[in-house]
Amino acid sequence: MSKPSKSFIRGLPKAELHIHIEGSLEPEQLFEFAKRNGVDLPFPDVEACRAAYSFTDLQSFLDIYYQGAAVLQTEIDFYELMEAYLRRAHDDGVRRAEIFFDPQTHTDRGITFDVFMGGFSRAIRDVEIELGISADLIMCFLRHLSGSDAVATFEQARDHLHQFIGVGLDSSEVDQPPEQFVEAFELAHRAGLHLVAHAGEEGPPDYIIGALDALGVQRIDHGVRSEEMPELVRRLAADTVPLTVCPLSNLELGVVSDLNEHNLKRLMDQGILVTINSDDPAYFGGYIADNYIAIVDALELDRNDVIRLARNSFNAAFVTTERRDIWLAEIDDFVDQHEQGDQL
Repeated sequence: MSKPSKSFIRGLPKAELHIHIEGSLEPEQLFEFAKRNGVDLPFPDVEACRAAYSFTDLQSFLDIYYQGAAVLQTEIDFYELMEAYLRRAHDDGVRRAEIFFDPQTHTDRGITFDVFMGGFSRAIRDVEIELGISADLIMCFLRHLSGSDAVATFEQARDHLHQFIGVGLDSSEVDQPPEQFVEAFELAHRAGLHLVAHAGEEGPPDYIIGALDALGVQRIDHGVRSEEMPELVRRLAADTVPLTVCPLSNLELGVVSDLNEHNLKRLMDQGILVTINSDDPAYFGGYIADNYIAIVDALELDRNDVIRLARNSFNAAFVTTERRDIWLAEIDDFVDQHEQGDQL
């Protein structure tokens, strides 16, 4: 089977399940919002800002990530941030997006749920009407803050539970085991929300087990260090636990030193439901199709591998069987059309 073209990859219907909306803040937007809101930036211009998007590990990224988020202050800022991401995702063939947001990043600055949820939800609704892309939000707790902070955040969010479909756990992973957040995840579970968590990126594979057993998550975000524990790999495959893998993020943050060394294909070959995602695309050099293209080149994946990854993304999404079947059929139609074109 031949290597897929870039146009095939971009056009292939897919879902994105691991995207932090605050991580889609492009330098141009950063300067636009800063000017509009009277925020001083430590960069003289857009190019200097983009040059600063260079990281050695997760913490060095988070330092600038939270600094950038300070320009997000009004409902229109959050609207425009979400709208811009969804339009880029649509151009990359995304039919379904399940999007992380970090409320504590904003409430700690005095920005209320009404402000950011209003902007996010209105943009999702408007772009879905215009372009047909389906999107929902997943509220993440910051793991460098305490479990009690997570509980307080959930209580703050109670009036907005209808505006998101799940909760997650993100931010600094090292020395922050998932067991610290059991109470917040139990509240979310009782509220009928889906549960996901970042684990096994910089943290050990034990954190994946903790996320599964203590938090009861349905998906693992990243999870690439699961390979260090063969019995965990077998469990993930047997229980069909999806991994939302982010290749360019793994490269930029030093999780792998070269994409040629990435274990994505090995995990696939061991039966794990692996998906490809962009994580924080403005900071890590590419949106979802760029991640597909980069890992295809690095690991010499063929067209069948890429089709499988796209199908995995819908099979891992929190959607009804009816909607999933529609998108899977779109993949089949897209592939059939390209095969007919190749034969002409």
